[in-house]
Amino acid sequence: MSFVLIVLGILIVGGAAALVVVGLRQAGDVDPLEERLAEFADMGEAASLEDIELSQPFRDRILIPLSKKLGEIALRFTPQNAIQEATVKMERAGNPRGLDPTVFFSLRLGVGIFLGVAMFIVLNVLAGDNVKVLYRIGGPFLFAALGFYLPDLWLTSKITRRQDAVRKAMPDALDLLTICVEAGLGFDAAMKKVNEKWDNELALSFGRALQEMQLGKLRREALRDMADRLGVSEMDSFIAAVIQSEQLGVSMAKVLRIQSDDMRVKRRQKAEEEAQKAPVKMLFPMAFLIFPTIMLILLGPAGLQLTQSALGDIFF
Repeated sequence: MSFVLIVLGILIVGGAAALVVVGLRQAGDVDPLEERLAEFADMGEAASLEDIELSQPFRDRILIPLSKKLGEIALRFTPQNAIQEATVKMERAGNPRGLDPTVFFSLRLGVGIFLGVAMFIVLNVLAGDNVKVLYRIGGPFLFAALGFYLPDLWLTSKITRRQDAVRKAMPDALDLLTICVEAGLGFDAAMKKVNEKWDNELALSFGRALQEMQLGKLRREALRDMADRLGVSEMDSFIAAVIQSEQLGVSMAKVLRIQSDDMRVKRRQKAEEEAQKAPVKMLFPMAFLIFPTIMLILLGPAGLQLTQSALGDIFF
């Protein structure tokens, strides 16, 4: 029975992961119906609206609208602070796959319901009387709560990876900014060079800030919004220094040079900190995976010989 429960647990986790992937694979800002209509128009075929809708995949016709409806229901019972916090998290994660609060909360609610119902079936229908009543009642609620927080954990991991990528790219980007400004370019033109040269999260953030400035937003406001979207403390200090130098009339090249050196020192300190954490992180796999294997290889033959000796008759 334990083997059956393990297999069912693996199937449940796999189904939850598939549900998350299906929920995230939406088309973003592109309307799938308009996209299919454009395809029919390019082929020169006349088709009705019903034919176009039926030609869409099952994900676009059923799953995505259902997830959005489910998310709208979840948003009605969600506090405004939680919605704003989720919006900020999605901005800092880079809006993966065009994710919006509606789809995000529908994912949380859908995965929670799916895991809760699946565990209820496993513990109450398949396992039957072999499981205690406490486990049969509390297990579904525990897995439902776990499924509700799994998308949030995934989003947090995306934020962490994106912020680490920004921290690693900042010293090189500031070096390029410094070189461009010292060569006579303006700060906006230097940001454009960074955006053109690299294709990473920091370069894309600079490109978005430039687009906002072209649409009429002030430079300091666009830079502050960029720092808020990234949520990196090093970027906050850099933007504050740039805005202060602009307001006080300090040389931008000198400020960028100082900030570049400071960012490089911080990156080296971060690498040294991670190196100091490595022995502690290696302790757990060594204690639970490597040492038992070594003990089994070294003491296994001796243990077999011991069982066949006269001393083994005493203990075995």
